[in-house]
Order: sequence, then structure tokens, then C-alpha cells
Amino acid sequence: MPVFTPADQVFEIGKAIQLQEGSDVTIVATGHLVWEALEAAKVLHEQGISAEVINIHTIKPLDDKAIIDSVAKTGCIVTAEEHNFLGGLGESVARVLALHHPTPQEFVATNDTFGESGTPAQLMEKYGLNSDSIVEKVLKVIKRK
Repeated sequence: MPVFTPADQVFEIGKAIQLQEGSDVTIVATGHLVWEALEAAKVLHEQGISAEVINIHTIKPLDDKAIIDSVAKTGCIVTAEEHNFLGGLGESVARVLALHHPTPQEFVATNDTFGESGTPAQLMEKYGLNSDSIVEKVLKVIKRK
């Protein structure tokens, strides 16, 4: 993965990092999918879609305020994680939104399945854990606003 955070970046547990400001959709990601979210944002920009990208580096505690503030502006969200869609970042974000600011949401994550062997690139492609999947989910969620 490319290094995309500056060496002097402050890491604070439970505090999300906004990497890119946007107005049409919020993309929150964790792990290597943060880079993929940034790549997706470039593709979306070329299509006239302004994506806010937030690095959620700690899921517990979750930065509820960063999520709520962002979706209040964008009106929809895509969560992206290298994890089962059950019990991870996406469901944690869905809980926050259900309690405080109901918002259309799409998930980029693995389905409830066992993993397989392969190169990291092959597995990310097989399970749809890449920028192409993020773009696809963004286009889908924007239609639900």
C-alpha cells in the first residue's frame, strides 16, 4: 500500500481523520481500503461527484461526531472495510446513523463467507475490496438520497 499519511500525522484513538472534503457522498474506510477510497474519490471526481473521504482507524471507540457531521452535509454514505459486513465498521456506522441521523448507506465488505488462499491482489478483486467496488456503491447510494 502506498503511504498516504504524513509522518507527523497525529494518531488519536477514537478520532477519525478527514482526508478529503466533499459534498455529494461520504466514504468512510478503514485499513487498506482507505487508500482505495482515495482512489475511488479521484474516479468519482472525474464523473462530477464530490466525495468526502474519512479514515476511521479505530472502530471502537467510533468517532460518531465525524460521521454525523459528514452525512449531514452529504446525505449518504459508503463504508469500506476488509472485514465481514456483519459486526464491523459498516454495522457500527449504521447503528450511529439509525440512532442520530438516518441516512442511505451502502457497504463494501466481504459477504458472510470463509476466506480463500491467493495473492492479496487476487483476494481483494475476488471479494470486491477495491476502488471499483467503492465507486459502484457510491453510484448506488447517491440514487437513494
